[in-house]
Amino acid sequence: MPLPHTLSSASMDSFAKTVDPTSPLGPLSGPSHTTWRRQRLLRIGSNNNSPRLPFDADESSFLNQDQTSASYGTLPARRQSPVSFKSSRHLFKRRNLPALPGLTLPRVSSSQPATATQSPSSFRGLSSSYFRINTQRPISAYDAPLVDHTAHEDDLHARTNGIRVWYSSFASIDWLHDAIKDSVRFSRLRRGKSLRSKIHLLFDKSIGWIVVTLVGFITALVAFLIIRGEQWFFDLKEGHCRTGWTKAKRFCCPIQDDNLGTNTIYMGAIQGTCPAWRTWAEVLGASERGERMIGYRADLVQYIAYTFIALLLALTSCVLTIYLTASTSFVTRKESGVLSPSFVAHHNKSTPPDTESKRKVLYYAAGSGIPEIKTILSGFVIHGYLGARVLITKSIGLALSVASGLSLGKEGPFVHIASCIGNIISRFVSKYENNEAKRREILSAACAAGVAVAFGAPIGGTLFSLEEVSYFFPPKVMWRSFFCAMIAAITLRLLDPFGTGKLVLFQVTYDKDWHAYELIFFLLLGVFGGVYGAYFSKLNFRWSRNVRNKTWLKTYPILEVMLVTLVTTVLCFLNPYTRMGGTELVYELFAECRTGKNTHSGLCVLDPGNYSEVWPLVRAILVAMVVKGALTVVTFGIRVPAGIFIPTLGVGACAGRLLGIGMQWLQWKYPESSMFAACGGDLDCVVPGLYAMVGAAATLSGVTRTTVSLAVIMFELTDTLTYAVPVMLAVLVAKTVADALEPKGIYDLVIELSQLPFLDVKTEYIWGGYQINDVTDRDVDVIRLDRDNTVESLRDQLQNILASGHDDAGFPILSAAKEDGGTRLVGYIGANELEHALSIVADEADQEVLFHTAVYRDLTSSSVSSLVDTHMGVDPFDFSVYMDQAPLTIQSNSPLQLVHEFFVKLGARYLVVTDTDGDYEGIIDKKTWLAFLSELEERS
Repeated sequence: MPLPHTLSSASMDSFAKTVDPTSPLGPLSGPSHTTWRRQRLLRIGSNNNSPRLPFDADESSFLNQDQTSASYGTLPARRQSPVSFKSSRHLFKRRNLPALPGLTLPRVSSSQPATATQSPSSFRGLSSSYFRINTQRPISAYDAPLVDHTAHEDDLHARTNGIRVWYSSFASIDWLHDAIKDSVRFSRLRRGKSLRSKIHLLFDKSIGWIVVTLVGFITALVAFLIIRGEQWFFDLKEGHCRTGWTKAKRFCCPIQDDNLGTNTIYMGAIQGTCPAWRTWAEVLGASERGERMIGYRADLVQYIAYTFIALLLALTSCVLTIYLTASTSFVTRKESGVLSPSFVAHHNKSTPPDTESKRKVLYYAAGSGIPEIKTILSGFVIHGYLGARVLITKSIGLALSVASGLSLGKEGPFVHIASCIGNIISRFVSKYENNEAKRREILSAACAAGVAVAFGAPIGGTLFSLEEVSYFFPPKVMWRSFFCAMIAAITLRLLDPFGTGKLVLFQVTYDKDWHAYELIFFLLLGVFGGVYGAYFSKLNFRWSRNVRNKTWLKTYPILEVMLVTLVTTVLCFLNPYTRMGGTELVYELFAECRTGKNTHSGLCVLDPGNYSEVWPLVRAILVAMVVKGALTVVTFGIRVPAGIFIPTLGVGACAGRLLGIGMQWLQWKYPESSMFAACGGDLDCVVPGLYAMVGAAATLSGVTRTTVSLAVIMFELTDTLTYAVPVMLAVLVAKTVADALEPKGIYDLVIELSQLPFLDVKTEYIWGGYQINDVTDRDVDVIRLDRDNTVESLRDQLQNILASGHDDAGFPILSAAKEDGGTRLVGYIGANELEHALSIVADEADQEVLFHTAVYRDLTSSSVSSLVDTHMGVDPFDFSVYMDQAPLTIQSNSPLQLVHEFFVKLGARYLVVTDTDGDYEGIIDKKTWLAFLSELEERS
């Protein structure tokens, strides 16, 4: 057996000066700072006897390159010629780079006997100093030690597919590896026979339920604070409460509802005056003699105050979003440490600047977040998107943006906020912190809780998570999602954010049934919803692509927000239905009228058969529908937290209410008509609020393309199944019509616009005459075992693959060529794993690196342990421990549908293509496959 390599004494001393005895070590260690890893990799092949480069030297340029060196896109960048490090080495020739912090290779005395039972978990405590990264919590290794020599002999034979380190941003997770790792972990827990082991197993089974309980509770608490904050900010545009500045109008002046006997929300001057509420015209218009402004002067003061406060709220929300949640501001140790060509050009003025397109800057708190959540749940990694900073910024910004009166809602962003809460809580449990696939189970449950607090519909929230956002949804996840949504709904009901005893403001109850003749009109509402949804998605996509991203609006997002807010206030101030909040508008349109009462902001007329009384109302609602629809097209996508649910519900409810008022007018005008014979002479037979609810459901289905979950949400909103058939009919017709006009919904178009790598499992493709050879990448760099693979040569290969834009890729490892020239696949090593391994041995640039296919027992129990406990030293140059020795392979004569199933059903990151003799031909990674599917859609 060959003796393991040892590091030089100088290198060992360098490590000893910069690490801590409690820091994680070796292949199972957590990531160190990105800048330090970059310095270590640049150190390879340079002069090590030069002065050190300070840690903070131009650190911002190091860190910013993580976010601006490549594209987010599903289409990988074209391959470029290899980048040479010769032009960059002289820049660091006189700089001695410090050793990698957080990783140490212990020096074991020759007098100390080797202990064969020592496990990798005992790595801590072998060194004498510690490097602590300021203000950052310790990040554990992604793969915890899987072999416990003290537990059971069968542990030595537990198979995994190599050690994985961490996932960098904008990379796809390895679902198979995470599933195998969790299976091994759970098998170890079940094997214990002691009381302590049984308690540990019971706690492991219940920790998921504890986590989703906390997620549901905290989600409801945050939603309560956002709703109360939004109410106060929104009413602040009109005035303030005399009895307390912190009271919104509905809590300042509750009115008595004679029918219900309870206090309900105050909906405005149409229903009466409120002595305790003081408008800004009253505050600013009082003269010395105590007189008040009247007429147009009061309206002018009120309008100026309304506009100023709305602009201030929108500006604050936009500034918070842009300056606190820009993707370039999120620095994590889990990013690639390899320098891009643009970094070399930045320091070497003689080198031409990088001409590659820079990565688009994203603002994590902007928008609804549902498209990004869908992408994350499909196995994509975006560090920082579900963090505490985004949670706080989005919560505050959402209350401000909705209160400004913009045509947007807060229901969609609740899903993003709940996912942030789920991600933060799961980070405190190692079971989810170190397993991205398991973490997505908690995120799926959090999405259900987000919809539950948005619509007061726990069942609909669970179905929404299943139908719209989740990628992996087994029965266990469904049960936990339902439980999480239930906890969120119960908590929000107890908090009572609206003071009405209801979960959401527009929750209504109807006491009349529908009739068969109305099905025709419900079908018409479905057609309207489908047409509106399709063309809204088209117009918003084209506006975002051609105007927002290709004009001066791209450079000045704050100015765009201010202009949209100003236009919104100008168009919405005079109309009472556009001026009120989106949630209040939907509530009023849904509400059922009481006989003989002109209530609900004038929507219930005393004489529905009187044309002169009905026409002004119809005109006002029609104007509100057109204005809301047009403003939503240009508003959705601006740099503030914004949802699409409430504006869409508002437009559909306006259309439904108009149709309902028209039907009511016809019945009063022609009560003896055969069409209304089923009413039996009841002039209140037609319920306009029911038409509004059906129209709202149809329109939302046309925009988002949800069906079952949306229908269930509507059932829960009305507390009855009486209107199941009308809602189901309208929703199905709307989706059918919308799919015929525009195959993709608004969320899919946003994903396409942001170029996020989302693999849609619902889309069916026609492969035609395409074959695997048409998508196989044969030019990908490989590691050949029949050649000398040194630390320096592997570093150059790593740089080349990342510089070409394939940051989510890796290297097939091939055996020596056969007589016929073919090569066999030995294994596969990812870019992150190779970078991590190279950073440890950066001081030995000319040392040969080994890959071998050892017996797995030796790999897990002997090889890993030999890295720390052999008395002869350490062997960090054996990278076999990082190698996937059982990569997924597919023959080149397989159908493309089989390739698609590998990526969709198994969640593979890559497939290795072999010929019929088993020789290596090329590779297909997930992003390359997505690029192929995108081209396939365009050609079809």
